[in-house]
Amino acid sequence: MTLIVMPFCMSGQQSKQKNALPLAKFNANVNLPLTAKERAQIIEVYGDSAEKLVFNMPHRLKSIKHILRNRVVIKLISDDKDKKACPKLSEVSLFNESNSETKVFNPDTFNPLRYDLNFYSREAGLFQVDNTNYYIIVKSQYQ
Repeated sequence: MTLIVMPFCMSGQQSKQKNALPLAKFNANVNLPLTAKERAQIIEVYGDSAEKLVFNMPHRLKSIKHILRNRVVIKLISDDKDKKACPKLSEVSLFNESNSETKVFNPDTFNPLRYDLNFYSREAGLFQVDNTNYYIIVKSQYQ
């Protein structure tokens, strides 16, 4: 009986190991202190809870720094052959509805934390800023 059941146990364990999430890869720059802009972006989204939910949680702060510094890329693509079909930024829900005022898109002041861009997906994400040639690329944390 043991000889019959043993192969099934082994294959079950192997398939679980293949599907395990890899560890997130952080660049060395996440160890540097927050910039004033990054601090303002966090406060814009988390408000009065920023201290409790981000600044006092070292791993969450490190993850957010990684998002802001390394994983969100804004790219201007004006050549039609390089454009890709993808969701519009206006289709993405806001993280905090109280910060829902509509602004003209400015890549220098864009705060990706305001949007539910699925930062913790296994795959990269791509979003087009409505009525512009700007695309927002969210790199996977596992790359």
